Amino acid sequence: MTIFRLFSRFAPAWVAALLIVLALPVHAVVRDVYSFDTEEKQQRYQVMITELRCPKCQNQNIADSNSPISEDMRDEVYRMMTGGASDVEIMDSLVGRFGEFIRYKPLVEKRTLLLWATPAISVLGGLLIVGGIVLRSRRNNQIDSELSAEERARVEKIMDGHNGKSDSQA
Repeated sequence: MTIFRLFSRFAPAWVAALLIVLALPVHAVVRDVYSFDTEEKQQRYQVMITELRCPKCQNQNIADSNSPISEDMRDEVYRMMTGGASDVEIMDSLVGRFGEFIRYKPLVEKRTLLLWATPAISVLGGLLIVGGIVLRSRRNNQIDSELSAEERARVEKIMDGHNGKSDSQA
């Protein structure tokens, strides 16, 4: 009897939990299933779709994106690949259609040279700044550490006066 009361008391919660569990498969995404003649073509396809950026998502490749444009791009890659197109032809076709932005690894050209050189320029600039700071601090330490005879005498007088006070107070 107590189990029945417990169940009836929490019946709305049990029903809600059951509905949530039953609704989970509704959110499952059916991925595109493509058939390939060889394992090599399948691997080539996987590499190709991971190297292409989704124009809508902007920071996901078309393999991971669920946007309609990514689905179209995957279909186009599959269609061209089964049609006998090379990776370069597929890439050139998609770049011509969507722009250079879809490449995760842009080609080294005149217009992308700064893009490729920026990390090296940043590292060299940082090293120059750190080197300048270190040299400047070494020069300042050498200048500051050398006391004149007058300054030494004043420091000794202060130290003697301070030591005398602490001895008399103790």
